[in-house]
Amino acid sequence: MDDFGTTRFRTEQGNRILVQVPGTEAERVLAAILEADTLTWGDYDQVSFTTAPGTQRFRSLPGGVNAPTEGTVGVECVELQVFTAATGADLERILLAVYAVHPYEEPVIQLVPATRTLHIPGTDEDNPNRFWNRPDQDWIPQEHRRKQAHPDQRA
Repeated sequence: MDDFGTTRFRTEQGNRILVQVPGTEAERVLAAILEADTLTWGDYDQVSFTTAPGTQRFRSLPGGVNAPTEGTVGVECVELQVFTAATGADLERILLAVYAVHPYEEPVIQLVPATRTLHIPGTDEDNPNRFWNRPDQDWIPQEHRRKQAHPDQRA
């Protein structure tokens, strides 16, 4: 990745891990990943993303545990996405954790080489677009909402 030479962010190499899993099993898979890696992202950890449910389609072939299917079947799944800077044995430990708890014989797991950006602490904190410099929005977690009105918003 290019060295951007900016004082606003830095970059780091790693992998996006994408796991397709029935929605009811996603929390178990994420918990297993978190036992292997805290998924730190700057000043945060346990950073993950889960998509809305979609349909995973497949046809079972001879040789697996499941009986072969003549046509394609579908299972409602979500895709769990995380980023890790782990490599080697540490990355293997994360993948083995997914295999240990995933309900499928052949889980759909993708490793995608990725570059992430990380902010440089203390920069741009007075930016008027940052949520803490604006009135609270519905999407802001309760733990991060202001306990009292911002001085500029008091009557």
